[in-house]
Amino acid sequence: MPDFPQQTGSSPCLAVPQAVPTGSSPTVRDGGRGTGAATATLGTDTEAGVAARVRGTLEAVFDTVSRVRADTTALLTRIAAQGRSPVTADLAELRPGLHGDLARQELVSGVGFVTVPGLLDDAPAWLEWWQSGSDGVVRPLLLDLDPRQSAYSDYTHWDWFTLPRDTGRRAVAGPYVDYLCSDEYSLTLSAPVHLAGRFAGVAAADIYLRHFEAAVMPLLQGLPGPAHLVNARGRVAASADPAHLAGSLTKGPDFGALLTEARPDRHEGMRLVPCDGIPLVLVVAEG
Repeated sequence: MPDFPQQTGSSPCLAVPQAVPTGSSPTVRDGGRGTGAATATLGTDTEAGVAARVRGTLEAVFDTVSRVRADTTALLTRIAAQGRSPVTADLAELRPGLHGDLARQELVSGVGFVTVPGLLDDAPAWLEWWQSGSDGVVRPLLLDLDPRQSAYSDYTHWDWFTLPRDTGRRAVAGPYVDYLCSDEYSLTLSAPVHLAGRFAGVAAADIYLRHFEAAVMPLLQGLPGPAHLVNARGRVAASADPAHLAGSLTKGPDFGALLTEARPDRHEGMRLVPCDGIPLVLVVAEG
């Protein structure tokens, strides 16, 4: 692996959740980097229609996560069949696919596999993570994961890791603010990787929040009432409602249970619509 300066941020970069003031992010100003701004023309103003369009925006990114998971599972299974444990050098086999993902997927700013601690024989923890910079160059993320000297050595408490681990399902985590890597607010889409029925880590992809907002804000603004999107933890992923800033937590029901039930509901003056298979809930204030 080439020696690049240590970078910390994004979500596997161990960034910190922070509310984003509505209208203050550079979301709509850059036109979405070609990342779905065509959704600005709203074909339907129903909650179900918007939820389906949100799903369409993110499903291609989850397809990328699924591809990373499949490649990682196949690699780990093959190594286990050899009667040995994987090492960091084995994960280099994933790199051509990860680089291709970054080239193909305009919404994806970072992608990779994050191991459960103890999976590898030669490292206590590892992120096989690659990201594209503003110059278009693909670089690895290198973190100091030595628990004796790094405050960032334990990534297992972050939502992008714990949600897939604990639920066995894919997840949307964030927004997070990337202080040291790109100064960007990001979302992370992740899914669990299993080996012989045991949790081995997560496959994941980062999206800059401004690109996601450019795709979904016109949809939210087309609804008759103030609307926002929340993840399974109730954290706001995008908002056209000044009362609920992106990055803040929404008080309400158990959004994770609502996503499991996968049917619309109401709660204290809010209409709640799961996004048709994507782990986000559309929340619309009733008039």
